[in-house]
Amino acid sequence: MRLPLLNRGASIVLDGSINAHVGMPASSVYAASKAALISLAKTLSAELLARGVRVNVTSPGPVTPPLYGKLGIAADALADTAEQIRAQVSLGRFGEPTEIAATVLHLASRESAFIVGTEIIADGGMVTL
Repeated sequence: MRLPLLNRGASIVLDGSINAHVGMPASSVYAASKAALISLAKTLSAELLARGVRVNVTSPGPVTPPLYGKLGIAADALADTAEQIRAQVSLGRFGEPTEIAATVLHLASRESAFIVGTEIIADGGMVTL
């Protein structure tokens, strides 16, 4: 595989989702695409290993501000949905965008030089516990 713009030691971080691990209704295509990214990270890691390029995935759970507000759902129904989701998160809250960004930055940094072909699930324990 040719990726001429990536230097030795480069890091690729793919944006996954916990939907790759849960059977959420009405999300089959989205979930399948996120599961494919996990497989892609492993395959690309093997292909790019000789060049020293690492490929990993972050898979966030529910994050504030939720995108649900753009779905045209009434505010009260939206609040109920958010509460149902929040109740499934072991930490009892939505993640913050900065928490997900910190995970991505870690995977992109030299501090994670020994991490390759891996998925980090940042979901407050929603799927992992």
